[in-house]
Amino acid sequence: MSLKHKDRDPNILDEPQSNDGLNRRGFLKCMAWAGTGLLWTVTAEGIPTSHIFGGSKESKKAESGLHFVQISDSHMGFNKPANTDVVSTLQATVDKINCLSERPEFIIHTGDLSHQSKPAEFDTMDQILQSAQPKQIFYVPGEHDTSVDDGKQYLDRYGKETKGKGWYSLNHKGVHFVGLVNVIQLEGMGQLGEEQIAWLKDDLSGVSASTPVVVFAHIPLWSVYPDWGWGTEDGEQAVAYLKRFGSVTVLNGHIHQVMQKVEGNATFHTAMSTAFPQPAPGAAPAPGPMKVPAERLRSVLGLADVHYLQQNHSLAIVDSSLAPAPADSQERHSSASLLAEIRRSAKGLNQWK
Repeated sequence: MSLKHKDRDPNILDEPQSNDGLNRRGFLKCMAWAGTGLLWTVTAEGIPTSHIFGGSKESKKAESGLHFVQISDSHMGFNKPANTDVVSTLQATVDKINCLSERPEFIIHTGDLSHQSKPAEFDTMDQILQSAQPKQIFYVPGEHDTSVDDGKQYLDRYGKETKGKGWYSLNHKGVHFVGLVNVIQLEGMGQLGEEQIAWLKDDLSGVSASTPVVVFAHIPLWSVYPDWGWGTEDGEQAVAYLKRFGSVTVLNGHIHQVMQKVEGNATFHTAMSTAFPQPAPGAAPAPGPMKVPAERLRSVLGLADVHYLQQNHSLAIVDSSLAPAPADSQERHSSASLLAEIRRSAKGLNQWK
């Protein structure tokens, strides 16, 4: 399956450590992450509530039965005005993962590891992620990982034990995980295809309705904004097989921003990119890399920190940026003014290549 095991990097902790695994240098680095992000707790009834990440409530909820991190859209090889150093921002993401108060058991990467499917881009991705403390990484491809060679290189590296074009499932601590591929032969909307949907039906048929299910794929399974291809054409067929489960979480990337939807017992969530933001749906003539002021870039990049809380069968997602917005701009960047800024700076987007 799309999984990589790796040894611990001996250079991560090179000074005397405390009981929490952090040395003095690591502690100072981790202090930069305090207070960023919002914690979403989704109850068994599908009702989301939220509070600020880093508060006392969050620290109590961190005592979870399962803890993992989602990252997405790293675009190794991208070098345009929207971010001229994607290696640095991916490394910052790894540093933040290593600073979490509870070490994640694994990382899920929801695609676009590379920008042009080049061997050197995948090599760079692997090299950076070697410094992450979680020992397992699960992948699904994005369209930038498959567009050049129909995903052959991606499968050779990350999908040797998967089915079809890279889909698979696994069970961990009472949770059923399903990795789907909806980017092969991409034309407009994402597509799963009949073979994969038939496999999904068969895979889920042996899973109890009381088992929490986590599905992850690159393009959102729900229709975020079809005019930009932000959705999966046959996603509803896949979602139909998930409706009998009491707790379903769908994790996606592709749109480089956080969006959430709750439908019945299913929570749909898209993650920030580690490379560059994209405009809000309909806020620009077309989707694409969006340049923001350099001092704000890391405040619109980040990761999703996920806990499964066994005691009340709920799942908590913390969307955490790489850095808070600059202090001198926080007031003027309210939701309304930020959207206006996005619309202004998104004109003339054509930086994909």
